[in-house]
Amino acid sequence: MTGVVPASLHLYELYRSQTGLSVPSSSGLTVFCDFDGPIIDVSERYYSTYQLGLADTQATYQAQGTTLPIQLLSKEQFWQMKQDRVPDVEIAMRSGLVQQSQIDVFLQRVGQIVNQPTLLQKDRLQPGVRWALKLLHTKGIRLVLVTLRCQQQATQILQEYGLADLFSGIYGADNDQAAYQNYADYKTQLLVKAALEQGLRGDLGQSSWMIGDTEADILAGQALKIPTIALTCGIRSRRYVERLQPTCILSDLVSAVQHVVTCYHLVQA
Repeated sequence: MTGVVPASLHLYELYRSQTGLSVPSSSGLTVFCDFDGPIIDVSERYYSTYQLGLADTQATYQAQGTTLPIQLLSKEQFWQMKQDRVPDVEIAMRSGLVQQSQIDVFLQRVGQIVNQPTLLQKDRLQPGVRWALKLLHTKGIRLVLVTLRCQQQATQILQEYGLADLFSGIYGADNDQAAYQNYADYKTQLLVKAALEQGLRGDLGQSSWMIGDTEADILAGQALKIPTIALTCGIRSRRYVERLQPTCILSDLVSAVQHVVTCYHLVQA
């Protein structure tokens, strides 16, 4: 799904016309939350994928009698580059791959293995996530997951952590590469679908928040005029998300939930 993201009203009407969905009204506050970054720490998986991709590329050329001058980045170096959205091609070049053919082998290998089960096992729950999600639940704030992770995969992980029941809806991609590629327009369409199926309409800026860590989350929320909270615990740095002008920038999901709950109490008062 590519192209310019349409205006929020057009997206709503387009989806309704395509599905014939009759949208019930809903009251209360809804928090739309991303998965990778705010809830799940993917840094170890992405770094391990990078390491294995380089090793496999080196082995491929070694079998052909060519020794590559590999320069492995530290995890700190690698993750800082990912957070600043340095292109994978540049990461490959800084790691010693100088020819386009070498870079192509590396990028292809990374795409092949990033979602393998052995690497997915390296994903971990971010600190404080259980407390944060349960706080929203106890406050009567509806929680909806909108992720570019494969929907079945996200649901299974939440079930394994005993958190799936805290979500009123789980909306994800049918493409296991969407999260790694971070398609902003795809994320916007998922958010539209989630908002409609959850019965939200009218001024979403008064009834919902969007919490995420990437440009896809921020742009999706902005397209629907939903206040956005950008987190710096994920795959984008504060420096990067600042240029997108989210409603606010916070360090992690705990801080974001505390902010939402405080604002909710102020409005109710």
